[in-house]
Amino acid sequence: MESSTFNNKKQVCSLDFLILCLLLNFSLTVTPDSVEEARALLRWKTSFPQNQNLSLLSSWNLHPVSATNVSSHSKTKISSCSWFGIDCNHAGRVIGITLRSIGLKGTLHEFSFSSFPHLEHLDLFSNQFFGIIPPHIGNLTKVKSIDLSYNEFSGKIPQEITLLTLLEVVYINANRLHGTIPQVGNLKSLANQFSLGNLSRLELLCLYSNNLSGSIPTEIWNLKSLVIIDLSDDQFSGNIPPSVANLSNLKYLQLGINKLSGVIPQEIGKLNVDGLHLHNNHFTGYLPPNICQNGSLKQFTINDNKFIGRIPRNLRNCRSLIRAHLQRNRLTGNISKDLGIYPNLTFLDLSNNNFYGEISSNWEKCQKLTILNISRNNITGNLPPEIGNFSLHELDLSLNHIVGNIPAQLGKLTYLNKLLLNKNQLSGSIPQEFGSLTELEYLDLSANKLSNSIPESLGYLMKLYYLNLSNNQFRKEVPNEIEKLVHLSELDLNNNFFEGKIPYQICNLQSLESLNLSHNNLSGSIPSCFERMRGLSCIDISYNELQGPIPNSTTFRDAPLEALQGNKGLCGDAKGLSSCKAFSSTKQPLRRILLVIVLPAAFFASIVVIAMFIFFQQKKSKLQKQPSNRVSASGLLSVLTFEGKVLYEAILSATNNFDIEYCIGEGGQGRVYKADLLSGDIIAVKKFHSPLPIEFAKKQDFLNEIKALTELQHRNIVKFYGFCSHIRHSFLVYEYLERGSLAAVLSNEAAAKDFGWTTRMNVIKGVACALSYMHHDCYSPIIHRDISSKNVLLDLEYEAHVSDFGVAKFLEPDSSNWTELVGTYGYVAPELAYTMKITEKCDVYSFGVLALEVIKGNHPKDFLSTFQSSPSGMNIALYKMLDRRLPPPSIDVESKLMAILEIAFSCLNECPEARPTMQKVCQLLQCNHV
Repeated sequence: MESSTFNNKKQVCSLDFLILCLLLNFSLTVTPDSVEEARALLRWKTSFPQNQNLSLLSSWNLHPVSATNVSSHSKTKISSCSWFGIDCNHAGRVIGITLRSIGLKGTLHEFSFSSFPHLEHLDLFSNQFFGIIPPHIGNLTKVKSIDLSYNEFSGKIPQEITLLTLLEVVYINANRLHGTIPQVGNLKSLANQFSLGNLSRLELLCLYSNNLSGSIPTEIWNLKSLVIIDLSDDQFSGNIPPSVANLSNLKYLQLGINKLSGVIPQEIGKLNVDGLHLHNNHFTGYLPPNICQNGSLKQFTINDNKFIGRIPRNLRNCRSLIRAHLQRNRLTGNISKDLGIYPNLTFLDLSNNNFYGEISSNWEKCQKLTILNISRNNITGNLPPEIGNFSLHELDLSLNHIVGNIPAQLGKLTYLNKLLLNKNQLSGSIPQEFGSLTELEYLDLSANKLSNSIPESLGYLMKLYYLNLSNNQFRKEVPNEIEKLVHLSELDLNNNFFEGKIPYQICNLQSLESLNLSHNNLSGSIPSCFERMRGLSCIDISYNELQGPIPNSTTFRDAPLEALQGNKGLCGDAKGLSSCKAFSSTKQPLRRILLVIVLPAAFFASIVVIAMFIFFQQKKSKLQKQPSNRVSASGLLSVLTFEGKVLYEAILSATNNFDIEYCIGEGGQGRVYKADLLSGDIIAVKKFHSPLPIEFAKKQDFLNEIKALTELQHRNIVKFYGFCSHIRHSFLVYEYLERGSLAAVLSNEAAAKDFGWTTRMNVIKGVACALSYMHHDCYSPIIHRDISSKNVLLDLEYEAHVSDFGVAKFLEPDSSNWTELVGTYGYVAPELAYTMKITEKCDVYSFGVLALEVIKGNHPKDFLSTFQSSPSGMNIALYKMLDRRLPPPSIDVESKLMAILEIAFSCLNECPEARPTMQKVCQLLQCNHV
């Protein structure tokens, strides 16, 4: 008995072992079906345009397999299961195709859907697939997820997609689809009835950013498994039915940016959603009273509709709320009573409504609130002192009826980046405590009744780039401390009672682009130092008591009459002014004399010349002629007391004789090293590959760069400290910029994610203004000729600095300006390939490429080829150009990005004459508040 049992067990074990062996053998077998799948994939690959990089699909080949060795007993181990992006089950059948973000261009026309009966996942996210989505997609009967998003598919969504009854996830967003969502009753003559109701397992449906239209099918509101619906940024019309309450598992409903209308049904309050986004539609009526009935609502976006009435009591007690966009509606009510305490709220925008009442001191309990905007309402009363206890980064209370003094407690908002209190009825002085707002970048106190003088403490706001104090009652002189605002790009002090002279310290604001001092009581002459403000593009000094010659700069010469009129006796070479004796300094800068005399002696007499830190030597001598409080405490000035030989040896020591360990970059001309000097200063040293007297070409690059950089002084151009020509080493010395090149930041995944939309737009603007300055504000226009992401450096604040002027060219009016072809491939203007004539429009083209690269996150080479073949037909959607490593931009940022894209496209015009000037580009960016 025991022996029989043992034998039976032995037989069972042997059978199990045999099955296991068969399974293992089968998993390595190439069956006719798996070979057919492989061949189907190869046919699809063959249909792709061959003028693209298909290296990632190099594993897609079947050459080891032939028809003679394919049988049910084949032991061949080659199959599509080992190919890139292909997943198989144990039987060797394809269950997954994943080709995400690899730049593929092609169609699905040659994709044999019927060859993949076991396919569960099809993922082609973020490529360049185009054409229609074939109706044969209905053959993928076992598919669970489809992701075709961020491609260029056109046509309609095929009805056959409703046959895929196992579907759980559908991403077809960000394409060029049009038409309606498939509905019941179409193509009834076929055996299967096409209906969205078949998709009972569907959990996620994303169709946003297409051109879909019509009403939203009623079947969608009955798909109870749905967790996320995103139909935003399309053309859907109609309304939201009460049946929306059927979506019991729904967490996110996104219907923004459509043409939906009607009232919001009260049944929507039954949903347990985390996010409800209905913005930019035509909804009317009152908000449902139970909008946050389940207490889970975190994101509520209803801006840009026509809602009326008060905020529902239910929403007042919605403590789960994190972000709320209610702006640009017709809502009303007392904000101090209708808004509650939101412990998790970080963002609240109530602007452009009809709210009234006063700012409640209870809001200090919203400890996480960082952005508060209640502008363009009817808010009254005083600003409560408790406002200083908030944790705000942005505060906008502009265009209301707020009265009284600005509380000193506002100075406690040390994280504040943006403060707008303009167009109220505030009075009194600016509190001295404002000097504590050291993170402030944007300050607008205009159109109030503020008086007395500007406090000196405003000089501590070192990050400020926008300051508007216009239309107030400020008196006395413009304080000298304003010179400390080194990043200021726009300063508006018009319509006050300022008196005395224009302080020459304003000239130290080298980042200033727009200055308005009009309608004051300023007197005396205009400081000649304005001639050095190369970045200044807009000036208004009208209606003062100024006299004498205007500065000899294009900003004043090209200023409209309205910007200069209403003064006592201005004269000069400008429209509407009488002529006067030319007012210009004949003193030649020391650095130019050194360039003319020292350099020829260095190269042609073959002697050692060390001329370190020429630029700062001159600046130091100028500073010594000015008041002592102008002298910088920087260690660089102490270094300047050393002799050239000492500096030379200090750099050799700091770089261990230019050891590769200290190299931070390399180009065609040489390497760049980081040198940490004993003085505490960190500098960048660009060492040329060979001593200059030997190679004329490199000598010319060396001379070019010195000549260009000693001419340039702009916040967005790398600072030049000096140069050295030595029998052993020749190098240039610059400021050290901590984040390195723009190219390095964009190519690094982690760094790119920290490189946000606002920062990227500021980089684009910085480069544009630097080029505008070079082209239009220098005595001889300077063309860079190699604008690219590797030649734009970023500091810790992500401020852009154009670098590498080795191939720069000075445009001479009496010269043909012919040149050899130089620059970085992919950025060079197309006309240079056949004309070889350099103009400023060559830099304009390169800037256009760079702007697209910053937004897209990588070089737009594929887009450029499409653009050049049919520029007139380009109508590319914004999402096609966005760096997908970043979250989607806000509506405000999105509009600015669109403006940048339009500007960049104009810079890429094939006809150079049709491209805008960089001066125009800079102005357009400023007009769009980039």
